Amino acid sequence: MTGRIRVAVVQGTGLVNSPQQNLDRLASRAQEARAQGADLLVTPELYVSGYAPSLVHTTDGAAQRRQLADIAVSAGLAIVGSTVEHDRDRHYISASFFDRDGGELTRYRKQHLFGAAEKGAFDAGEAAPAVVPFNGVNVALGICFDIEFPEFVRAAALAGAELLCVPTAVPLRAGGQTDAHPFDTRLVPAMVVPTRALESQLFIAYANHAGPHFAGLSTVADPYGRRLAAAGDDAALIVADIAVATVRQARRDTGYLSTFVHSAASAHPQ
Repeated sequence: MTGRIRVAVVQGTGLVNSPQQNLDRLASRAQEARAQGADLLVTPELYVSGYAPSLVHTTDGAAQRRQLADIAVSAGLAIVGSTVEHDRDRHYISASFFDRDGGELTRYRKQHLFGAAEKGAFDAGEAAPAVVPFNGVNVALGICFDIEFPEFVRAAALAGAELLCVPTAVPLRAGGQTDAHPFDTRLVPAMVVPTRALESQLFIAYANHAGPHFAGLSTVADPYGRRLAAAGDDAALIVADIAVATVRQARRDTGYLSTFVHSAASAHPQ
């Protein structure tokens, strides 16, 4: 019950349909993170299978989840990893939180699917992420596009989350006035993630794939909207310390959550 976590975020691109090679790389990164004192390692969306929805959705990730749990035990740290999950005839992008003993503390299914590729291959999850304690910090999971909806992050904070871990696969689109897709996706890790952390007053650990085809810029942001650690375009491992005391201080300094709850209650009296 320390109320503190040293969180590491790995940025790297998983090779499509090469799970063992990706797991071997991840095992090495986990050892590196632990050597830097990390308690928890957050990895990108579908890193083990490789992010290619139409190619990887037909293979359930149960074996990959067991291997992620084994890596957590071997490295002696908790791991958040993203895999494909099958449930009868439904396929999900999921994220699992394994503790250092290999126990799966929680699993979350991505609610907000991005683009035709994901929507054509996967089903949307329906349940909100659970909030689970780890080292005295309340942790919840999100996946990629989820974070771009302020309501999602706010709901997690109101449910008690103090750290939101977000495996991500944001493709690189530079944007521009003459571009058919003018939105620069690098704005998501650079601007949207710190904003979500600020407005919902929690820490966010956001793990993206590396360039050149993904936006990179993996980030750990704090409840004041500061980027405590940030990667560039290439493969990287970033580390930051988070503390519940910072969450509590931020919520005392600016009462976004308490004011929101009061306003909502006033607008909808029983």
